[in-house]
Amino acid sequence: MAENSTCTHDCGTCSSACNKKDLKVPLHSGSCVKKVIGIVSGKGGVGKSLVTSLLTAKFAKHGFKTAILDADITGPSIPTTFGVAEEKAMGDKTGAIYPVTTKSGIQLMSMNFLLEHETDPVLWRGPVIAGAVKQFWTDVVWKDVDYMFVDMPPGTGDVPLTVFQSLPVDGIIVVSSPQQLVRVIVEKAVNMANAMKIPIIGLIENMSYVKCPDCNKEIKIYGESNIDGIAKDYGIPVLARIPISQEISRAIDEGEVENLNSDYLDAAVALIEKI
Repeated sequence: MAENSTCTHDCGTCSSACNKKDLKVPLHSGSCVKKVIGIVSGKGGVGKSLVTSLLTAKFAKHGFKTAILDADITGPSIPTTFGVAEEKAMGDKTGAIYPVTTKSGIQLMSMNFLLEHETDPVLWRGPVIAGAVKQFWTDVVWKDVDYMFVDMPPGTGDVPLTVFQSLPVDGIIVVSSPQQLVRVIVEKAVNMANAMKIPIIGLIENMSYVKCPDCNKEIKIYGESNIDGIAKDYGIPVLARIPISQEISRAIDEGEVENLNSDYLDAAVALIEKI
């Protein structure tokens, strides 16, 4: 059948009866990845990297082999979170790349592992950035990974589209914060996932509240949350509400996220394990 003249090559949103092209790219022959979970949001600054790091470390504590594909090519923060910002990814003569491994055995691949200095900017246009994300899947040797978490850049642009089309994503988690403005942003991410037919596991609200150190009262510094309304409207569960916490902030800043013992994400872990 001749190609539709209006084809956008976005087969995930196309209702045409043409022979749809599978855009999935192959995993490296030396790799094994059982489940892929994307961590997304419609805007920056809500804590995707924090949620990605906490979930990955939590699953590792549960005895699973975990990994992070850091798809935020121009603004990676995962290496710092795990205290391996000075490490470099190694390769071999076949072109294979080997991820950096943290002290608890979590495999990480991030653009910062390929730069001479972690502060070097990545001055690439969208298609080149999207190509790098694909290479993190096709050229990196991921060893016996039970759960891979993909830390996405904000928005609904090139990289999320590339991940949704090119990787076998089993589901996504949408990260938000309590402000009213975030409702529209969350809905963009949810609508994109629905259009691409990617299952939405649930919502996680970051910066949900602060606990008073004296009386333990929860103080909602951003006002009442809108997360329950969004969840109800879309039929999506709220998996966790993460507070603003000195303990969490200190662990992230010091690269000690693997040492945190919080229970905020227990419900999220239990649900993801059922996928």
